[in-house]
Amino acid sequence: MPTPTPRRGSLLLLLPIALILLAIAALFAWVGGWFGNYQLTPQKMMDFAQTSGKQAPGFRRAHSKGVCFAGTFAPMPKAASLSKARAFSQPSIAVIGRFSAPSNNPYAPDGASPVRGMAVQLKTDDGQEWRIAMNSFPFFAAATPQAFQAMNEAGKPDPATGKPDPEKMQAVLAAHPEIAAFQAWAKTAPRSDSLGSTRFNGVNAFQLTNAQGEARMVRWSMRPRAAFVAMTPAQLKAADADFLIADLNQRLAAGPLAWDMVVQIAEPGDAVTDPSRAWPDTRKEVTIGTLTLAHAEPQASGPCRDLNFDPLILPDGIKGSDDPILRARSAAYSVSFNRREREISAGKSAYPVSQNASAR
Repeated sequence: MPTPTPRRGSLLLLLPIALILLAIAALFAWVGGWFGNYQLTPQKMMDFAQTSGKQAPGFRRAHSKGVCFAGTFAPMPKAASLSKARAFSQPSIAVIGRFSAPSNNPYAPDGASPVRGMAVQLKTDDGQEWRIAMNSFPFFAAATPQAFQAMNEAGKPDPATGKPDPEKMQAVLAAHPEIAAFQAWAKTAPRSDSLGSTRFNGVNAFQLTNAQGEARMVRWSMRPRAAFVAMTPAQLKAADADFLIADLNQRLAAGPLAWDMVVQIAEPGDAVTDPSRAWPDTRKEVTIGTLTLAHAEPQASGPCRDLNFDPLILPDGIKGSDDPILRARSAAYSVSFNRREREISAGKSAYPVSQNASAR
């Protein structure tokens, strides 16, 4: 008996399924870096980070230098109207956090860069976690992971001259003109004399959803209550390599330090997937909580050392945007964390082996 020929209608029914499978395959290919600009993967980003400075085993591949802190987060009454996250209804939450410098050299001088980082972990009483990663810059250096990687590669010193090749950077700026704005900020940004008076910004957008199902896109920042004091060039030149950590310890010895957490609410047309574009200052802002620091300790023995401050570890009521930089940060942090763990397990870390490495 002859094999029946499939009818055209049956083939048309199968077409949507085939398209879905093709889309899934394409997604995995993109994530894996099998095609696309630079064929960029989180592994390649971390490979480059390890070769671009004085990487030490066991340390983070970026923001290697840091100090742990502990304190509390207390939400403001208006926070619950924006998000149903338990962090905005629990009266007080213990936090673990970390201040950091951007270099992959854990011994870099504190005054070497205008960029400073703050990361926070909150665990609420219902078992949910919220991990926040912020920096002192007002917007990100590039719009995409590929542009950011190209900028970093162009900025790497040529072994023959000890300086970056200006032609390579000009080519990157021509292809990614948004980078010029970040470079201008880095050259002119005043540097505070203390971590306690530094503002930290979450340049990626997140979605807050309240109990009524209302959703808003926001960016958050931690704004210090301590007054900002800019350092002079002479003060920066004379400063000790660890002056920020020493100042933090001195200030905390005198009393707690506080930051107000403020969200800026997006309006239609605002760039929610491009962290290189700041939102206008006219956007509505709401203070949603207060972060209070009571204690700091060296990261070598502190609770922040073995934490991966993945910005996509979020509680119910907070959701990450489709910002490709946000996704790349999460993936790159994971690669960095896994490499550090392997070095620690192999006894190759510059840190002592943590007895609590599994309790993250």
